[in-house]
Amino acid sequence: MNAKVQNTSLTHLAKDPDWWRGAVIYQVYPRSFQDSNGDGIGDLNGIADRLPYIASLGVDAVWISPFFTSPMKDFGYDVSDYCDVDPMFGSISDFDTVIETAHSLGLKVMIDLVLSHTSDQHPWFAESRSSRENAKSDWYVWSDPKPDGTPPNNWLSIFGGSGWQWDGRRLQYYLHNFLSSQPDLNFHEPAVQNALLDVARFWLDRGVDGFRLDTINFYVHDKQLRDNPPLPMDQRNSTIAPQVNPYNHQEHLYSKNQPENLAFLRKLRALMDGYGAAAVGEVGDAQRGLEILGQYTAGDDLMQMCYAFEFLANDQPTATDVQTVMDRVADVAADGWPCWAFSNHDVKRHASRWELDADGLRLMTTLMMCLRGSACIYQGEELGLPEADVAFEDLQDPYGIEFWPEFKGRDGCRTPMVWEPSNQNGGFTAGKPWLPVSHDHMDKSVAGQEDDADALLHHYRKAIALRKAHDALSQGMQDDMKVTGNLLTFTRELNGEKLFCAFNISGVSQNADLPSGAWESAASDLRGTVAPAVNTVHLPAWHCCIAVKKTG
Repeated sequence: MNAKVQNTSLTHLAKDPDWWRGAVIYQVYPRSFQDSNGDGIGDLNGIADRLPYIASLGVDAVWISPFFTSPMKDFGYDVSDYCDVDPMFGSISDFDTVIETAHSLGLKVMIDLVLSHTSDQHPWFAESRSSRENAKSDWYVWSDPKPDGTPPNNWLSIFGGSGWQWDGRRLQYYLHNFLSSQPDLNFHEPAVQNALLDVARFWLDRGVDGFRLDTINFYVHDKQLRDNPPLPMDQRNSTIAPQVNPYNHQEHLYSKNQPENLAFLRKLRALMDGYGAAAVGEVGDAQRGLEILGQYTAGDDLMQMCYAFEFLANDQPTATDVQTVMDRVADVAADGWPCWAFSNHDVKRHASRWELDADGLRLMTTLMMCLRGSACIYQGEELGLPEADVAFEDLQDPYGIEFWPEFKGRDGCRTPMVWEPSNQNGGFTAGKPWLPVSHDHMDKSVAGQEDDADALLHHYRKAIALRKAHDALSQGMQDDMKVTGNLLTFTRELNGEKLFCAFNISGVSQNADLPSGAWESAASDLRGTVAPAVNTVHLPAWHCCIAVKKTG
């Protein structure tokens, strides 16, 4: 244990245990951020080298996707050792360097904990599958077959096919909500919960400031293993899984979202509170995502934040869509706290998914920074990177390989970061990158945008700075949300400061009426933002107005 890192971190954390509320979090996908040793795979030293860039954006924290020991069947989301670093990413001392460097720059560090399942190469699973009598025999979800030899119920895997895999050693099936090489842990076993709390404690002692909790609503399964009911066709959508996947045909009533999960989350929160740490949970549910978000973030003894997939969906949100989501959050999560993201490592990049031009990207970025909740930015979105076109022969993602060509998987959003245009690999690596660098990304590199005052990169910095300059935007009440056509208006208010926000989410000019009172621009240097006039403001296509009420 590096005592210096630990002590520095705890002092750092003690300053503001509520740092997460309204925070802006930058997601790093380690394999594709920066390679420091020329093997074509990003690593922890590469992250440490690039932390000054992340800090320059003005964000509060960095979320690092899994870097644990893993056979990499699902690129780190299949963990074989929770308490060590996979050699391809470096060493535990390299991670200590990341922590120390981040903290010296004023950045918090959140790591991606994958608690619902492990790799089938984890020692826990090796022991569990060895017999029905060993000490860990109940650490995973095992079940006898039906009399005809078929799986115990109809649960499906997100990656396609049955959620059950036959094991010839125990002569039983084991549950896997994802790949068959990712067996689900049995949270009904107290020893499993204790072991996972020990994992969280290990990293908290190491100095992390919090966690991103992968598939937080998948932890607990129905102990009776009841069949999931069918989902009516008019309720199916591709928010969580592509339409070509039969996973969409079920209402996942019993395979996830179980009420017993709350007891474990309270234990985890109690542990985190001792360190001043915070968590954001990923709620994977296409029908009840916001409701579960509300359940898991209610009060002060569960998770601080969760995010659902409403703004990670395929269709570009209209003003009405945003209002619908926010009204639903106010209804089911009034006592909780959402975290919003437009892109991440699991979905097509929103520049392509929503077919946005530069004006549209700027407007949606400003909108994110004005909505109530915290925000996650995925590496490269601040550059306006589109989805990369990855040829089938270059695919790495098992999800895409399974459903190609109707669904091309997640590799298109995971290609390497482009740092500068002169290197054929965008400055990511001196070797052959694990995924090809997109030629369409080269003219959007960090170096190229740093030299362009009108570049999207600078807009992200200014939009984040706007959020930081007004506590009402990061932590205040959100009220009076209205929609006229594709014009969205609302107010944010905290401690006597009131802001009026108007967003023209369309390609047609619109006028917005200002509330009574005297207003002045809160974002005069933000491109795409219009200053308020008397009583009204004219908004060209994809423009907004962020106004603060004058006092005195």
